[in-house]
This record gives sequence, structure tokens and C-alpha cells, in this order.
Amino acid sequence: SGGRDQVHMAAEIQPQPQARKPCLLSKIEAFQDVVSTAVIIPKEDGVISVSEDRTIRVWLKRDSGQYWPSIYHTMSCKSQCSCMSFNPETRRLSVGMDTGSICISSESYRCQCEHLSALPVFQEFILSEDYNKLTPARTYQAHQGRVTVVLFVLEMEWLLSTGQDKNFTWHCSESGQQLGTYRTAAWVSGLQFDVETRHAFVGDQSGQVTILKLEQDNCSLVTTFKGHTGNVTALCWDPSQRVLFSGSSDHSIIMWDIGGRKGTAIELQGHNDKVQGLCYASHTRQLISCSSDGGIVIWNMDVTRQETPEWLDSDSCQKCEQPFFWNFKQMWDSKKIGLRQHHCRKCGQAVCGKCSSKRSTIPLMGFEFEVRVCDSCHESITDEDRAPTATFHDSKHSIVYMHYEPTTGNLLTSGTDKVIKVRMGTNAICCVPESDKTRRHTVGHDSCGVLRSAGDQQQVSGKICSPNCDGGSDARENREREGERSKSNNIDVIWIIFNSHSTTSGGCCTFTARTLQASGAWEQDRPWLTRGYRPF
Repeated sequence: SGGRDQVHMAAEIQPQPQARKPCLLSKIEAFQDVVSTAVIIPKEDGVISVSEDRTIRVWLKRDSGQYWPSIYHTMSCKSQCSCMSFNPETRRLSVGMDTGSICISSESYRCQCEHLSALPVFQEFILSEDYNKLTPARTYQAHQGRVTVVLFVLEMEWLLSTGQDKNFTWHCSESGQQLGTYRTAAWVSGLQFDVETRHAFVGDQSGQVTILKLEQDNCSLVTTFKGHTGNVTALCWDPSQRVLFSGSSDHSIIMWDIGGRKGTAIELQGHNDKVQGLCYASHTRQLISCSSDGGIVIWNMDVTRQETPEWLDSDSCQKCEQPFFWNFKQMWDSKKIGLRQHHCRKCGQAVCGKCSSKRSTIPLMGFEFEVRVCDSCHESITDEDRAPTATFHDSKHSIVYMHYEPTTGNLLTSGTDKVIKVRMGTNAICCVPESDKTRRHTVGHDSCGVLRSAGDQQQVSGKICSPNCDGGSDARENREREGERSKSNNIDVIWIIFNSHSTTSGGCCTFTARTLQASGAWEQDRPWLTRGYRPF
């Protein structure tokens, strides 16, 4: 497509050996407008982007280490690309559009466009196996306003979408037929779907989250809940833990325990601006969040968190009993000036400023920044209680969209600066010592711990050993005994044998692995995560 001559190469940035920082790998530039959505292509050194400059681009990393566009497609209509969903198994690319006519590069589709009204739509394309060709597949007219979210569900062959017209719709991706629609309280900015229960989670600008049960041709309202004081800006669903995360313009994140059925909601306070994106790394049990000020927070969700208490109502301080300024009777009787009411974030009691002069972090309650606590609660908080459960990073651009690719652990952000940044987000494997499962460290010689892996193979847990553990018969016998014990506890055991001793920060390892099957037989040695290893 045209415009390729104007595209500049994307610079590759060598990652620096910093242990707990998402290292910047590459930057992709040359956009004429903000990138609405971008995703990392799994198992490929590639990125797909859609932009408000009306372009769809596929960037592949060349041997030189630089990204070049293998596809540069400009929409022939004047409608901006507002959102995107990509399914790597089918290579189906669904692109949501802003207002404008529908124009597709294919001649058959161009003929259709002449007879269609200028409505917001979303369009589907199929990418070739080598990611060098983009073929139009189908056009949907589903909304009367800007399409805000598109989500393709392969298992159901459904295409879900939401728009600023306050409608949530779902179509059959095979026939193109609209199966149903639901009118929301406000226009939708977050959408997730659970395949097992067919529940759609819809977050809107009123701050409400709606759960809908979808059927082939109808839907039913399950429940609604609201915990944010601002708009819901992002949703993330973890099907294994059955937990929904919601981010908001009020700077907060709430973890809703849907599977527990007890109404548990955990607050996470770690941003200073609107939350723009949420991703959950199930293999490391980490939540990754970003905000419009460029902040990236990586939350350790492998800890027992506590609900924040309800704020109590009182006409006087629940510590010193001084009246609050609206309590005229007590002010008159005691001849005292009324005080301003505050609340302790730990116990929820209504207190005056004098009785809550201290500040403290309470990470297990989600308060990574210092908050107001009453004096008695401040004395009860230990240094261990103040140990942070999140790390904070600066992306150095105002983030519009974020995508996490679990097989590599890479993290992508697009910003208002019209730049895409790809980072080494969380490491592909992590070792958790059995004595301290909250502290992760690099895999060194003679190290042993619990391994969680996000590779092409299914997630596994077990023991690891380094080359020095592979030498003698005693070591082999110990491994076999440990393997039998773990097998009896229904735990797959994986043994790592490094071919390289390069386990330093920033180094890559090539190694083979042997996995204990449920039958008790050992698999053949095979390559395992031959690149992308980084420590926490």
C-alpha cells in the first residue's frame, strides 16, 4: 500500500541489566496520529497496530533488529480506526471504526460501500501466515456511535462489540448475523468475556459494571455492581481465579471476587492518574496496570490481600469524642468548636485530624502510597506490614493502550506521543524459593525452587536444578525421589538443564527440559524457552 516510503525504521534498544525494571526493547515510530490499539503477535517478532491516522500496520522485526512494516494499509474511507481485536489462531483481525463511510480495498467490498450509509462499523480482515498480506473478510454495521471495544470469541464464534451509542452487541462471526443487543446505562469503555459461563462483563462511563449471560439469540441481566467514583476505563478477567479487575478514572483498581460469591472487593491504590489498561499474568500471578501519566505498576497478587473497611458514620470523633462541625447540639453543650471529619483507612473509624495525624502505607489493603490512619492503627502497623507488594515504573510517555503477551512476558504500550514501546515486562520463567514464596530471584547454579513457566507448553510447576545438580548418581536419585513425591501430589515436575551458564541479569539461556508425565514416564529432552529469559 501507499505511504511506505515515508515510514522510518523503528529503533531497537538494547535492554539494560536492571533486575526489577521492565527493560525497553524497541520503539516504533512514524505514525501520523495516535495509535488506538496495538498488540504483540505471539510466537513472532511482530506488532499489529491500528491508528487514528486511518492505517492498519503489521510490523515485523528484521534480521537487523529493526521493525519494518510488512503491511501498511490505509483505509480508503475517512473513518478513524478506534479499536482492534486480534486472534492469533485464526489470524482474524477485527477493527472498530469511528464515524464515516465504509471503504475496503477489495473491489467487491468497494462496490458494497457505495450503497451503505456512513455509520460507525467494525471490519474483519484475515492475515496471511507470513503476515505480509491483509485480506478483507466482512463488514459489520453494529453501532450508531464510535466503536469502543471489539472482542472476538473463537470458542463461540462470536464477535462482541460496544459503542458510544450505549449498545453492546454480539454477532455470529461465521454468518455475520447480529445475534443480540443490550442497552447499557452509559457508553461502554471496558469489555471482557468468560467462555465457560458465557458471561460478558461490561464496564461503562457511569462507573458501573454489568454482568450479562449471553445465549445464541438473547441475553439476561445477571447483576450490576459499582465501586468506583469515576468512569470504568479498563477491565481484565482472570478465568482461573474467577476474578475481575476494573480500572477507573478515579485512579483506583478494584479486584472483584466473582467466583467466591461473597461480594469481596479489594481496592488497589497505586496510580496518580486515570487507569488506562489492565493485564493479568497468570503464570506469575501479577497484575500489570498503567495510567495516562505514563506510570506502570506491577502488582504481586500471590499474597493474601484484605478488604478496605467500610467508613463508619459518627457525629463525633470515635477516638476523643470531640464533636464534628455539624453536631451543633454537642458543640453547644460542650462549648467546643466543631472539627472536620476524617476516616482511618485501616479501621474505617470516623476521627478528627488530631487523632489521625500519622500516615502509612498499607500494601495488603492496596494502599501503596501513604494514607491517613488513626494513631492507634499507626502503632499497630509493623515494618513487615509496610513491605510493598507492587513495583512502579515510568514508561516516559502518556499511555493510551497497553497489551501484555504472556508467552514472552513482553509488554507493549502506545502513547499520545504517537510512539509504540515494547518492553520486557515480566520474565518468562521465575523461581520462587519454597522457604519464601513471595520473593522471586534469578536461577543460579545449584538453585532449587518452584518453577512457573509461560511457554508454548502448558503451565507447569515443580523443581528446577542447574548443571551442577546433574552430575552424580546421588543427584539423579534425589531428582527421581522428588519427582515421585511431587507426582503423588498431582504436580508436574520439570527439570532444567542449562546449556549455557549465562544466568546474569539481561542474559539469555538456552536449555532443555524433562517433564514428568502423569503416567510416571519421563518425556524426551526438548528445547524450552530458548530466548527471552530475564530475572525479576
